[in-house]
Amino acid sequence: MITTSGLLALIVQLVVAGLIFWLLYWFIGKVGLPEPFNKVAVVIVSLVVVIFLIDVLLNLSAGTPPTHWRWK
Repeated sequence: MITTSGLLALIVQLVVAGLIFWLLYWFIGKVGLPEPFNKVAVVIVSLVVVIFLIDVLLNLSAGTPPTHWRWK
């Protein structure tokens, strides 16, 4: 069962991670890499975002605490 404080912590972590990934995406666009490298960098950032969201959703549905991160 998810408590209110756990859900609030999950929302804060998702917002912080979203800001970090948005800054990476913005930085890639601002640097102005040549076309094939720009597309590869955007795809890599997109894949990391998707994997991160899948991990969060699977941990949430499995009943593990929202603040459980494997890379700590």
